[in-house]
Amino acid sequence: MSHSTSVVEELLTAIPQLRPSLYFKTSLTALSHAMEDHVLAGTAQFLVIASFQQERFYLQEANRYLRIAELTDQVYVLSALGTSFVSRSENYETIAFEPDDALTQEWHLVVVGADYSACLICRERSPVPAIDGPHLDQTRRFEGVWTQDRYVSQTAAALLLDRIAEYRPDLTAKLAIARQRYIDPTLTPTERLDGSGGPDPFTQRLVTYLQAGQYKLLKAYKAITAQERRERLVNSITSVVRQSLNADEIFAKAARELGQALHVCRCLIYPCSATDATVVIAHQHLNSNVESLLGETWPLATNPLFDYIQDTKEIVAIADTQDRESPFSYELEAIQPLIERWQIQSWLIVPLTYQGRLVGMIELHHCQPQPYDWSEDDTALVDAIATQLSVAIIQAEAYANLQDLNQQLEALDRTRANLIAITGHELRTPLSTIQVCLESLSTEPDMPNELRQIMLQSALEDAERMRKLVQDFLTLSRLESGRVEWNLESLSIQECVDLALSSIHGSQDSAEIPTIKVKIPKQVPLVRADGEWLVEVLAKLLDNAQKFTPATGKITIQVTRSSPTHLQVTVADTGRGIEPSRLHVVFDRFYQEEGALRRTTGGTGLGLAMCRQIVEGLGGTIWAESEGKNKGSQFHFTVPIAQGKLDSRSNRSAGTKKNQPATLPGNPSVLLDD
Repeated sequence: MSHSTSVVEELLTAIPQLRPSLYFKTSLTALSHAMEDHVLAGTAQFLVIASFQQERFYLQEANRYLRIAELTDQVYVLSALGTSFVSRSENYETIAFEPDDALTQEWHLVVVGADYSACLICRERSPVPAIDGPHLDQTRRFEGVWTQDRYVSQTAAALLLDRIAEYRPDLTAKLAIARQRYIDPTLTPTERLDGSGGPDPFTQRLVTYLQAGQYKLLKAYKAITAQERRERLVNSITSVVRQSLNADEIFAKAARELGQALHVCRCLIYPCSATDATVVIAHQHLNSNVESLLGETWPLATNPLFDYIQDTKEIVAIADTQDRESPFSYELEAIQPLIERWQIQSWLIVPLTYQGRLVGMIELHHCQPQPYDWSEDDTALVDAIATQLSVAIIQAEAYANLQDLNQQLEALDRTRANLIAITGHELRTPLSTIQVCLESLSTEPDMPNELRQIMLQSALEDAERMRKLVQDFLTLSRLESGRVEWNLESLSIQECVDLALSSIHGSQDSAEIPTIKVKIPKQVPLVRADGEWLVEVLAKLLDNAQKFTPATGKITIQVTRSSPTHLQVTVADTGRGIEPSRLHVVFDRFYQEEGALRRTTGGTGLGLAMCRQIVEGLGGTIWAESEGKNKGSQFHFTVPIAQGKLDSRSNRSAGTKKNQPATLPGNPSVLLDD
């Protein structure tokens, strides 16, 4: 059998004049012991009815009821059914009720005698915790009636006796004796029934004192709980910071745990600096009832609150964003569209700072219609988390910088290895040739003049090769260190191309070379550049194209206007081509499409690196394109246009007919085209 009706409700219904009060567990324990002690101290017979919420509470008082049972035969104890508590008749009557009975949430004690009556009829305001800690047990609160009024006490006793009769029909005769002996049906209520304790002022003052003490304890327990919650959360975040250098992982966990701990609608955590105009939200905790900000661009430069925090490094706590009396009313007015778009009713913003530098932000949003007043515990908790996250950001930055440094060191090590391999090959080969030629000339005085001339020519050519190698190293070093002074002037791109072609063909031997086709519009703007360096870029790109293009192939030089401010020059060939996956490294120092010691063409791998340094120094960009091996390659670079200047000279040789290619004088392998 199980009852869903509360005895407290039945008593308040039977006596409407009663007004329930709030009691802490400690107060009820003191009152119960006082009532029990009154029975134990006397010799009179009493009706004693006690109801315990659970078996474990009964076991704490079982010995007291054994002593009470020695003094009176009308003792009834109710409790939830358990292993040590069942319905039986021994020293006193025990009545077990089901775990789903309303009595599991109630605390009752009724004592009725000839000269003394008292009752304690209460119901717990929240369910009993599964495991009681010292804080939870002391702060449990009950609502009900405690009084020494005889009419109220007998009414409560009658209600409990009826409940016992339903649970234990076998006690009908004994219960009838209890009613006859202790319940006076002719008794009427007194004028004042308020459940305040009856005529005993000392007991009433004692209860008041206990209640006041319990309120102080409750406040202290709340403070302790808040401190424990703060320390637990901080320790959790600290543990993640120590175990991981991944800022994304740390922010994700911090946003989730902080949002859950404070029960906010939205928790955002993001890194930022004082100069950031916007950030993209990547970490948030979200209540299912509000819209997500994940992936959204969050404005900073246009947010006056961000400016305020940037200047003061202080926490901003806004209980109501619609409050026109708020200290931040001016700032809030400027961002009302943002507030309305994301339904931010209450806003807490905490900066992440390190040594006075802003490194990030925590934002908490409440989006419900009612404003939320941020407490000191809230701000203290978020501020403690902010301290840990600031350290996490700095650690992540340091780790990223360390990774960059390691990559730079690895690149330097590769450069050193390439330098040794390439320079060793490029220096050893010409030195060996020079040595052989000189030794032959010195040991063979009768060498024919023709052979002697060949030896001298070979030695001179390899000496020139070594000179160019050293010169390339020195030139690249100057370019990379920024020690080059640019002599910028307005130039004709046609003249620069002509000079580059002359330089290339002047250095070629009698071997056949690919056909070079030049495509430059009739009227093309002048460029603003350093002529010597621009010709150097063109020459090196042409030289590079010739190395990897067979004599039957074709090289094209084309000039187009890529933008209002720049011309684009393209050197395309039909040669060996480049794997697409290698296009991003062709401009690195010492890059070789073939292995350094297994090459079929000469070179140090410095030419394209020099081209990149020169083009960027002149204010342009350079890049390469290729569809893959044996599909040719295209090298593009841009150069700034000289503003207001136009090269109106014809790009044709004298006597060339319109719409027909012309041959560059003295160079039958170069074709000019419009």
